[in-house]
Amino acid sequence: MTDEHAPAVLDIYRHGIATGDATFETEPPTWARFTATRLPGHRWVAVDHTAAGRVLGWVACTPVSDRCVYAGVVEHSVYVHPDARGRGVGRLLLHRLIDSTEQAGIWTIQSGVFPENTASLALHHSCGFRTIGVRERLGRHHDRWRDVVLIERRSPTVT
Repeated sequence: MTDEHAPAVLDIYRHGIATGDATFETEPPTWARFTATRLPGHRWVAVDHTAAGRVLGWVACTPVSDRCVYAGVVEHSVYVHPDARGRGVGRLLLHRLIDSTEQAGIWTIQSGVFPENTASLALHHSCGFRTIGVRERLGRHHDRWRDVVLIERRSPTVT
């Protein structure tokens, strides 16, 4: 993922926000904020080279803490353009993130997913993530309380 992908990445993020079931965010951040908060070695886009390099989706992660004990734990997001859903783009992106994080010695990838986002939960479970629990009424979103399913993938190779 580079600066040239910024408009497409933020547009895909905007589409995810519009579903109401992807994030507590109501607007995507600026590109400067986006890049400042995501780890540069673990940001990926899926590009359709048969369609003039159109970005189909993205994945990125952030450290969960600056404390050294959590150096191998990241929180991630994965978003796929609505026109590309159901084509394996999310799976491809998650596998690329898993590969890059394991090569970097990261032992846990985690995230929070709204329980209504059943497609995301199914995708993550198929890629080796497990449900840790549910944080009930974690936050208000569009004037209603939302639960968040906590998921994680522990690396079987990083020890």
